[in-house]
Amino acid sequence: MSADTSRRVVIFRNAKADSPDVDDHDRPLAERGRKDAPFAGRWLAGAGITPDLALCSTVTRCRETWKLAVSELQQEPKTVYEDRLYEASAGELIAVLNETSDEVNDLVIIGHNPGAHALADALAGEAEGDLLARMNRSGFPTSAMAVLTFNGPWNAVEHGIGRLVAFWTPHA
Repeated sequence: MSADTSRRVVIFRNAKADSPDVDDHDRPLAERGRKDAPFAGRWLAGAGITPDLALCSTVTRCRETWKLAVSELQQEPKTVYEDRLYEASAGELIAVLNETSDEVNDLVIIGHNPGAHALADALAGEAEGDLLARMNRSGFPTSAMAVLTFNGPWNAVEHGIGRLVAFWTPHA
């Protein structure tokens, strides 16, 4: 693949979690999260986004979010459950992106805040219209998705490389 290969990364925050008296890693989705996650999957499908690969946090709420969302896609991508996505900073998430195979053009990351928002903000060197301002005003709520495009290999992903082309929330 050439250096000008167009790539897309979808940063998908987990759906709304319940707050039972369990370890944070084991928190399940709340009823609202179980409704929003398939809605997010339908948005992905409607936007014509068919990921080649999904990197999903091992945390229960992320795994449940992705299971409900991916069921709405026409084709299920390969999914890798990645421990490093939990409580990761933008820099740590960029390091994970840098390891992605160049066979992957469209990638979705299912993770958490504040890392999801920080990653989207860090990668967005430019944005269409007022998307960046909208994303930053919203605080990147549960089930939100930021879609960024860039050209080049994954190992060249760094701050400011992307263009924010879509920002979606279930309760806009």
